Amino acid sequence: MRWFKHRGDEDTDADAVEEATVDETQGDGTEDETEDRKLMRPRRRANWRRAIAYGALPAAALLMASAAGFFKYQHDSAVGADAVRESVRAATDGTVAMLSYRPDTVQKDLETARGRLTGTFLDEYTRLTHDVVIPGAQQKQITAVATVPAAASTSATPSRAVVLLFIDQTVTVGKDAPTNTASTVRVTLDKVDNRWLISQFDPV
Repeated sequence: MRWFKHRGDEDTDADAVEEATVDETQGDGTEDETEDRKLMRPRRRANWRRAIAYGALPAAALLMASAAGFFKYQHDSAVGADAVRESVRAATDGTVAMLSYRPDTVQKDLETARGRLTGTFLDEYTRLTHDVVIPGAQQKQITAVATVPAAASTSATPSRAVVLLFIDQTVTVGKDAPTNTASTVRVTLDKVDNRWLISQFDPV
């Protein structure tokens, strides 16, 4: 019995030594693994910071470019809207002035209308009104009244615009019955000294 007990004790001691050895070995491995992690941690952190730095800069540049493009689009849209609105108004008012007159004020009416024109069209209009329209209106007592029931911009830039007009003109000769005429005209305007002036007047 004692031999078995002693042998058992020895086996127990041997097992304890083996377990201690295994624990020490595992402990050493854990310490080595911990040291490796400590060594790798700054590297990973550096890589993370590098990724953020190199990723954030292009993202910031892209964001700034997008913002600049957005504000430019808003500015261009505002400029375009102003050009459309102003050119349509100028085409409408100019056309009504060109085609409306009374026999007793025809010269003054049409000379005032000339202030809304430019270029070669101004020269052509001046010759036509002086040679034909003014003398005829005075001699035959012609009254003309023009209206623009509809107008649409077909193109517009800060310096040039094209507007399509639908024109109704009522002409009365002496004591005759009025005559109504409807027409469609494409009006081209140029911006001169910050004013929209008619440079072409083409029936469609």
